[in-house]
Amino acid sequence: MTWCAVLVLAAGTYLLRLSGLVLRERMSLSPRTERLLDLGATALLVALLATAALTQDGGFAGWARTGGVAVGALAAWRRVPFVLVVVLAAATTAGLRLLGVP
Repeated sequence: MTWCAVLVLAAGTYLLRLSGLVLRERMSLSPRTERLLDLGATALLVALLATAALTQDGGFAGWARTGGVAVGALAAWRRVPFVLVVVLAAATTAGLRLLGVP
């Protein structure tokens, strides 16, 4: 990815976030619409997590990484401090790789 593309995406992201702050006072959404927008944002984050965590070089990343992601997700769901979530996920992945799990 070129620097130009990165800068354009950064500017677009910033403007999108800024528009939310500016338009918040001018528009009113129904509670159902707000709930759907929240669910849509959550779905996008989960999709990003899945593709980043479970694929590598266009293929499956292996069961060790999947196990680490699962342990990290479980720890985050249980509201464990973020640093501990990262350490648990990394330790799980490293441990599984030491045991020979691909």
